[in-house]
Amino acid sequence: MTAPRHDLPIGHLDACQICGARELRPVLDLGHQPPCDSLLTQAQLAAPETVYPLRLMQCGACGLAQIDHVVAPETLFHPDYPYRSGITPSLARNLQETAATIVEAFGCRPGALAIDIGSNDGTLLKGFLARGLRVLGVEATNIARIARADGVDTIQAFFSEDLAWRIVETHGRAAAITSTNMFAHIPNLGDLLRGVAHLLEDGGVFVTESHYLLDLIETAQYDSIYHEHLKYYALGSLLRLFSYYDFSVVDAERIPNYGGSIRVSAVKGGGHARSAQLDALLDAEARAGIGGGDAFARFVPLVERAKLALQKLLVELRLAGTPAPGIGCPGRASTLLNYCNIDPLLMPYIAEQSSSLKLGLYLPGKHIPIVDEARLYAEQPSHAVMLSWHYAEPIIAKLRARGLRSKIIVPLPELRIVES
Repeated sequence: MTAPRHDLPIGHLDACQICGARELRPVLDLGHQPPCDSLLTQAQLAAPETVYPLRLMQCGACGLAQIDHVVAPETLFHPDYPYRSGITPSLARNLQETAATIVEAFGCRPGALAIDIGSNDGTLLKGFLARGLRVLGVEATNIARIARADGVDTIQAFFSEDLAWRIVETHGRAAAITSTNMFAHIPNLGDLLRGVAHLLEDGGVFVTESHYLLDLIETAQYDSIYHEHLKYYALGSLLRLFSYYDFSVVDAERIPNYGGSIRVSAVKGGGHARSAQLDALLDAEARAGIGGGDAFARFVPLVERAKLALQKLLVELRLAGTPAPGIGCPGRASTLLNYCNIDPLLMPYIAEQSSSLKLGLYLPGKHIPIVDEARLYAEQPSHAVMLSWHYAEPIIAKLRARGLRSKIIVPLPELRIVES
């Protein structure tokens, strides 16, 4: 099967990113927003800020949910990119369990090579190291330095087919390649998949994890829509994509990472049998109707109600003289706060843990300062907004154990207040 063009131009898109059909229909317009991780220094607050359209669309031909504007990867994943996966304990555990699952399911032998594309600080690769595999990370940002300092061999570069050929020459072919929480970020997807196919040994496995469209719809996760996320995958879309590149998708499962993700395992070469679990997930997607417009017709009113409820509560708190700070500053916080028009008048600061690379910076668009969480414990505000709401339960338990008495506002899927 001849693949449509999967290496996207920068800027506006008028065709589907998977099937190439020119049948994109609008679902949700989140306005013009800055890239979510383009955090600002105090000096930058006085300078102009670049924003881009942020609109969720759906392909009328294949059903893929996607945004229709590509921002240059060098802009999104700049050298000082501030995200680290290893500082969130639940996420670190999940990532290392991913490695263990792959080794067990696909019989990766000790000494075999495992590669992580978009490897960040090397958290996932440590799971392979612990099981006796050789590892190599590919990470475009300066976070690569943290991984190398921690003993995880890492190349600082954007992954490409050309890089894959060079890796084969220096390291050999891989038994397993992973791409977690970045496979949906790639504008040059054809280049990536050709590179992965060359880099894998015969029968090797490529495992991706992406935000799952079914979870996004069911839990009104509009805040997971940002410029880094070009696509919002359902399993049907992924099956179509991999079919163009001589991969067999053999398994798929829903996992809790990032508020609900899909883990898909694709083996190099055609004709491999697929699991009953994969077929059951396809059936669930069909029942939910996510290939058509019905599911989005339910999704949009949920989003609008969640936005208005949060705005109303924060305005009331401000008028009462008790504005609510934020807790946690994941990338999704930028979408939520910019879409809801929450500025420092309503949210005076966002509290982050002391190991965060975001401390001392300001949220793009709304310029809310990001401060050490020690301020939260010292001030004990009446309310605080859980911006990392997808990990609300473990974070709230930790906050209570450390003495925070504030009522916690959880903004999604529906606004609720946790008092104890």
